[in-house]
Amino acid sequence: MITILIVDDEPEIIRISRGYLEQAGYKVLSAQDGTAALVTFRQDQPDLVVLDLNLPPSPGGQPLDGLDVARAIRQTPAPAGQTPIIMLTTRVEETDRIIGLELGADDYVPKPFSPRELVARIRAVLRRTQAAATATSNQIKVGSLTIDLTRHVVSVDSSEVNLTPTEFALLQTLATAPGRAFTRSQLVDLLGSDYVGLERTVDSHIKNLRAKIEPDTTEPLFVLTVFGVGYKFNDAI
Repeated sequence: MITILIVDDEPEIIRISRGYLEQAGYKVLSAQDGTAALVTFRQDQPDLVVLDLNLPPSPGGQPLDGLDVARAIRQTPAPAGQTPIIMLTTRVEETDRIIGLELGADDYVPKPFSPRELVARIRAVLRRTQAAATATSNQIKVGSLTIDLTRHVVSVDSSEVNLTPTEFALLQTLATAPGRAFTRSQLVDLLGSDYVGLERTVDSHIKNLRAKIEPDTTEPLFVLTVFGVGYKFNDAI
């Protein structure tokens, strides 16, 4: 049975979410502060963590907010450190969302939220995570697009497309994690130290990449813009 860890300081949110998740067939664990969350995470190794960013200080312990917990999870050796994380927060600032995504969160659900939406988001994240983990082929084929990860060859409608190394690296990163939003800062790391701080350079590379692989660059099918964040590979095709 798939195990979900819910970390939130509001008992009512945990109670309602637990009911919907258990009805959907998941085992549910819970914690109400950062210290308890990390203890439960390390002991029980859940399959996914639903994590509130606004956590209270732990009783008698070190104050750990949701970003601290996310950072600690990502610093855990694999495979536990690769556990999917969905952030919950009432924070509306774009900066908080971007920081969470840069720490490796897989999705973002603002409060207040529908429990049904949370279940749907969990299913979507688990689906794409499990698909990536169980992939045995070094080839990704989505519609007319084929990416050979071993040979570094990309084809559209069986015709080979000539990508630069940077364009291929960006496409590979996005396509191997369909549906996950990457910030420009995360993607610029692929370009090397010469580009640090020049996040808009990513936009130029994405524009060139789209010109080579998209049937219609005015309505991209494969590489989608996530407004206020960055880019993602379409997981709905």
